[in-house]
Amino acid sequence: MAVQLRRPILVGGVGLSFSLWVLQSWHHSIVLGEYGILGAIAVGGTLWLWQQRSPKTQSVNNSPVTRETVEKMIAQAASVIEQLTVETESNPIQLRQELAQLKNESERQELRVVVTGGKSVGKSTLIQVLTSQMLLGQKLSFDETPALFTSVDSDRQAEIAALAQANTADLVLFVTNGDLTETEFQTLQQLNRQRTVLVFNKQDHHIAEERAVVLHALQQRMQALLKAEDVVAIAASPNQTKVRQHAADGAIQEWLEQSQPVIVQLSDRLTTIATQERQQLIWATTQRQALTLKAAAKTLLNNVRRDRAIPIIEQYQWIAAAAAFANPVPALDLLATAAINAQLVTELGTIYQQKFSLQQAQTVAGTMGSLMVKLGLVELSTKAVSTVLKSNAVTFVAGGAVQGVSAAYLTRLAGLSLIEYFQLQEVAVESEGLNLDKLSQTLQKVFQQNQQVAFLQGFVKQGVERLLPKQSQSQLAES
Repeated sequence: MAVQLRRPILVGGVGLSFSLWVLQSWHHSIVLGEYGILGAIAVGGTLWLWQQRSPKTQSVNNSPVTRETVEKMIAQAASVIEQLTVETESNPIQLRQELAQLKNESERQELRVVVTGGKSVGKSTLIQVLTSQMLLGQKLSFDETPALFTSVDSDRQAEIAALAQANTADLVLFVTNGDLTETEFQTLQQLNRQRTVLVFNKQDHHIAEERAVVLHALQQRMQALLKAEDVVAIAASPNQTKVRQHAADGAIQEWLEQSQPVIVQLSDRLTTIATQERQQLIWATTQRQALTLKAAAKTLLNNVRRDRAIPIIEQYQWIAAAAAFANPVPALDLLATAAINAQLVTELGTIYQQKFSLQQAQTVAGTMGSLMVKLGLVELSTKAVSTVLKSNAVTFVAGGAVQGVSAAYLTRLAGLSLIEYFQLQEVAVESEGLNLDKLSQTLQKVFQQNQQVAFLQGFVKQGVERLLPKQSQSQLAES
């Protein structure tokens, strides 16, 4: 049964050096087995030439968090949740409950402090000491994470859980009992967005000279992440001290006495932070939680949109295959194919709330094709498809099979890349606003994910079945 396709197709483009190939159209009907294509099959494209740009470094935003920035982030999370509700026609109750809790979060007064670190560094003892002193009446609550760096599993579940727990705290006390290991330093780097104090505990296990050396080494190691005053030395549970008493009759008595905790430096630092930074820390925590909630809602929304987008990509990849099979680009073997349809760009943009005019969609299609050529994906894809087809002489002798399946494969890569790119956008972007560096990285990532041999074999088989009906394959086999 013939299927009529009335939407304009941008199957491929050929661009070399500084030239641009203009669109060409065929207005006659092309019949291929059970496929009939009535409409305009436009073969052409655009090769964009852009100036090489110097890499941009992102500067860290150290500006203080304000109530306005927190409310803005909460509003963004609410907007994503509302969009999810509209597109799924459901009510995400849990997300709405978390959103309601966030609105009261910035009004609390108690600071949440998480104590974390490796095994046997004195986390529990430190919490007991700090809780007993109550830090001059400051409103602080303390919580301890599971011990880090104890799991031998590659998944690092303990570290992941601890970091997630730390993300909900206003302040993190990272406890160590000596100089930092590389693993500890990497974890502290991951906590860089958190207000953190590095606590050198059990300093009494070192002689006086060593204590000063270790503390100085910690301050130097952390100077890019922490202020010097945020690296403190303590002894939450000092070693017992031997006491010797000489009696008048010459008798000697000895016993061990428990020394008092040495945490003045830490107590003073916590008091200063609680006094001067309380509101800022609470707002920062609320902002992080709003960002986490927004990301969770966005993930659900992206999953819904992806489920709607994949069938559209599959539809257009086989349209591209049929067009290329019927009119293979001579000589160049799709060297500069921009395998994307402007209509596909428009439909994917609609799903992801990225509005494109037809002209903008054509520009996006040309950009994708240009990037594929510059990255060498067209040539690599064609060679990969050819290798699979060569394993079956019957299908390989069909002249346009390589071009057709390659066009489908490249169209799929382009569609999946657009999905990945659109998922990262907060607002609608026009074609001239495309970030070519990110788009290029996305293309390479998607290409690597879709070049497995098993996937290619299945994809090529599916493409051949669509391009060459069984009757045609049987005739080729007989000849």
